[in-house]
Amino acid sequence: MKKHLSVLTGLVISFSACAKLPPLSEEAKAKAAEAAAKTAHANKVADFQLCKSREKVAAHYFKTQGKGKPAPAATPACVDPGAYKPAEVAAAPAAAPAPAKPEAAKPAAKKG
Repeated sequence: MKKHLSVLTGLVISFSACAKLPPLSEEAKAKAAEAAAKTAHANKVADFQLCKSREKVAAHYFKTQGKGKPAPAATPACVDPGAYKPAEVAAAPAAAPAPAKPEAAKPAAKKG
């Protein structure tokens, strides 16, 4: 009996934890977007650093042990993402164009 009671209590607690949360505020959404942008930039920097290290290792290999081996295929150049720039300008909503005013319905001219 106690086992069933503890299972039932666990189910009630888990269902109450699944309650719907209120929507995020605009400030929270902006912070989340900024964090996502920073993470994306950090990933680009990490990719750039990895690319540079691979080029360095490959150059060293072909310089020391790669004599007589075919030249490596051309690979795309490493692209430096530069310093992180906050996207405040991009986050600002663009001015929406004014909605077009519908013209009054004109009666169709009859051909006769």
